[in-house]
Amino acid sequence: MIPLCTPSDEQAHEIKVSVARTLSDIMETVALRALVYLGEQNCPYEEEFDGNDFAGSTHLIARINGEPVGTLRLRWFADFVKLERVAIKRGERGGAVVTALCQEVAEIASRKGYSRILGHVQVRLAPFWVRHGGAQVRSGRQRFAFSDHEYVEVVRELDPHPDALSMDSAPLLLLRPEGDWDRPGVLDRSASRAATNPAR
Repeated sequence: MIPLCTPSDEQAHEIKVSVARTLSDIMETVALRALVYLGEQNCPYEEEFDGNDFAGSTHLIARINGEPVGTLRLRWFADFVKLERVAIKRGERGGAVVTALCQEVAEIASRKGYSRILGHVQVRLAPFWVRHGGAQVRSGRQRFAFSDHEYVEVVRELDPHPDALSMDSAPLLLLRPEGDWDRPGVLDRSASRAATNPAR
């Protein structure tokens, strides 16, 4: 695995990353993306909100003292996860928020059994992603452009997770909320009730 830069203890303590699960969480991710992409980069609305936000996607949100400061979107393909729509609030772009988000991406992806993360990053930001995202620029791949920026592909290889989920994982574990597999969920609690409709 490619090592990540590690935030200082103080920075790491302040930054909390979680999966966006509620409407309020999603609104925070949309607000951050609107600030960065629509506001700063003048990206057209339909290009930023491209129809993939609710189609097999997972959104992460980083907060400092409860305030949303960063977000990203993950889309899950057969043998890789694609990291997209990274937006960090101005003033929090030194690397610690991206590092915290990327560490959570690696944890969730490897736990789900994925071994590679693919990203499309602006050419000018590729060195930053190598330093803070643990990525490498893919060799032999052409640069490409969309939404008025030039991009390269980057990839991060992941070590196998010791507790990777599989078809043989406990059924109730697989029913737990995304990224929160180690804590009993609402359906775990429901299992304590006797079945009212048992199989005959």
